[in-house]
Amino acid sequence: MIQTVEEIAVALEADAFGDVEISVKGAAEPSEAAPDDLALAMNPKYASALAEGCARAAIVWSDADWHALGLEAAIKVKHPRMAMAGLTSLLDEGPEIALGIHPSAVVDPSAEVGKGAAIGPLVVIGPRVRIGENARIAAHVSIAEDVALGPDALIHAGVRIGARTKIGRRFICQPGAVVGGDGFSFVAGESDRVEQVRRSLGTEGGAMASGWSRIHSLGSVEIGDDVEIGANTAVDAGTIRSTRIGNRTKIDNLVQIAHNAQIGEDVLICGHAGVAGSSSVGNRVIMGGKSGITDNVAVGDDVVVGGGAIVLSRVPAGRVLLGYPAMKMDQYIAASRNWRRLPRILKDVEALKKAVSLGGKGD
Repeated sequence: MIQTVEEIAVALEADAFGDVEISVKGAAEPSEAAPDDLALAMNPKYASALAEGCARAAIVWSDADWHALGLEAAIKVKHPRMAMAGLTSLLDEGPEIALGIHPSAVVDPSAEVGKGAAIGPLVVIGPRVRIGENARIAAHVSIAEDVALGPDALIHAGVRIGARTKIGRRFICQPGAVVGGDGFSFVAGESDRVEQVRRSLGTEGGAMASGWSRIHSLGSVEIGDDVEIGANTAVDAGTIRSTRIGNRTKIDNLVQIAHNAQIGEDVLICGHAGVAGSSSVGNRVIMGGKSGITDNVAVGDDVVVGGGAIVLSRVPAGRVLLGYPAMKMDQYIAASRNWRRLPRILKDVEALKKAVSLGGKGD
C-alpha cells in the first residue's frame, strides 16, 4: 500500500514537515530502511541508526530536529506506542481473501452469508450458521452448526469454531485457534481422588477409581465485540452455561480458557496463561505470560497477575500479584529478599550451634 507522508500524518492526527508528498510503501527499522520506506525513529536512541539506512522520511519524537537527522520529511508524534498502533493498523491489509464464496468452500444451504463477506478455499460452514456482513474467513476454517459470527470478523486460516458459538462484531481470530471445543470435565465416581485431596489437604490415602466418565459440554461460547484471540489458543464450551468473553478483551497465543469461565471486558491475557473451569475474571484484568487461575476462583476488576504467578484463591479488586502461590506484590518482594538471605542465615545458625557446642564442652 503506497501512501504519502501527508496521508499517514493525517491518519495519525500528527504533524508532518518537509516534502510531505513523498510516497512510502511500508515501515522499516531506521538502519534497514530503503528510500521508499518510512523509518520508525520515535525515540532519540534511534537517531544514529537513521544514518545507517536510506530513509528519506521518518516518524520521529516530538521535539526532534528532523533537518539535522538528514531527512527530507518527517512526522512528529507525542505518543510513540499509540502512533505505532495507528500506523500498523493503517498499513496492514490483512490476508488476501477474494470477495464471495470460493468454489471449493462447502456452505450448508441453510447458512446465511452476509453482504460483502469473503469465504476462502476449503472452508466448511455448517447448518444454520449466520455470517455477518464484510466478514473475512481464510482457508481451511470450519464453522459448526448454529454459530453466529458478527460483522467485520477476520478469521485466519485453520480456525475451528464449535457449535452454537455466538461472536460479536470485529472479531479477530489467529491461525489454529479452537473456539467451542468440549471442556475437560471428567468424574471418577465415588472415589474421586481429586476431591479426597481437597477435603483432606492431601493427608488421606486412597486409590483412584478405575475409569473416567465424561461430563459433556451442552453449553457454548459467547464472545463480545472487538475481541481478539491468538494462534493455537483454546476456548472451551461451557458445561451448561456458556463460557463468556467480554467486549474488547485480547487473548494471546497458546492460552487456555476452560469451560464455564467468565472473562470480563478489556482483559489482556498473555501467552501460555490459563484460566481453569468455572473461574471468573473481572474487567480490565491483566494476566502475564505463564500465569494461571485455578478453578472456581473469582478475580476482581483491575487485578494484575504477574508473569508465572498462579492464583489459588479469591482476589479482591485492584491487587497486583506475583509468585506461586500468588501473593501481593509487596509481600512477594519482601519474601524474596528473605529467601535470598536464607543461605547466610543458615550459615550463621551453624556457627552459633558450633559455638554453643564448644562452649558446653569447655564447662
